[in-house]
Order: sequence, then C-alpha cells, then structure tokens
Amino acid sequence: MNRLQKWLNGLESNIKTAWLVQFIKFGLVGVTNTAISYGIYALGLWIGIHYIIASIIAFIISVAWSYLLNSTFVFKKDNGENRVWWIVLLKTYASYALTGLIINNILLYVWVDSLEVNKYLAYFINLCITVPLNFILNKFWAFRKRKEEK
Repeated sequence: MNRLQKWLNGLESNIKTAWLVQFIKFGLVGVTNTAISYGIYALGLWIGIHYIIASIIAFIISVAWSYLLNSTFVFKKDNGENRVWWIVLLKTYASYALTGLIINNILLYVWVDSLEVNKYLAYFINLCITVPLNFILNKFWAFRKRKEEK
C-alpha cells in the first residue's frame, strides 16, 4: 500500500484532483469497512440471527473501524486544526446511523421482504446509495476542518 499511498499523495498536491483523491481514499477505506461489515452480517445470518439484527451488529463494529481509518488516512488533521476525537467519533456514528442503519435497513426491508431480492445481494445494492452519501456527510460534517480559535 506504500506505492499506492505515494501515488495518491502526489495526486493530492493538485487542488483540482484533491476531492477525487479523497473520495478514492474514502472508497479504499470503504472496501475494508464493507468486507468487515459484510463478513459480520453474513456470519450473523449463518448462525441464525435475524438479518436486521445482524446488520445492526455489523454496523456498530464497522463504524468504529471506519472512524479509525478515515481519521488517519482520508480526513487527516491539519496543523492548527481543532478536532476533538470523541466528537468526531459521535458525528461519524450519527452520519453512518442515517445511512448505515436507517436508510440501509429500510432498503433491506424493501429489497428482501417486498421485492424478494436475495438477502446477501440486497446488502451490496445498498452500497450504491450509501457510499456517496457517507462521503458527503463525513467530509462536510463529521470531519469538517476547523481552525483553532485564538
């Protein structure tokens, strides 16, 4: 990942591509987050947990993982930036609660119970909606840059 990091950092120096690079980094974090979340969700289904409960358990664990990676890899703290980690963590949970719990579970219900889409496939369909929404919420709310007050 060192070569990829260098490439992404080189791109980031160009202001016009900074957003794209940040979105790519967010996507890379999202891939690991999705793997963890989906693994926990599928394991829950496999051991007989209801799909909504499995989704909630996967949400709690994967958002903590996402916060750790996003705060160190995607939305790095700048010099002079005032960021209180636990406030950002709470905002991260709130933003993912909207997309990861509320929107995701409503859509899961629609796909699985109303349209009879496979429970495993429905989870991935939701990513097309929730990933871009999560990026916007994290960039402009949870990890919004603030300068220290003097």
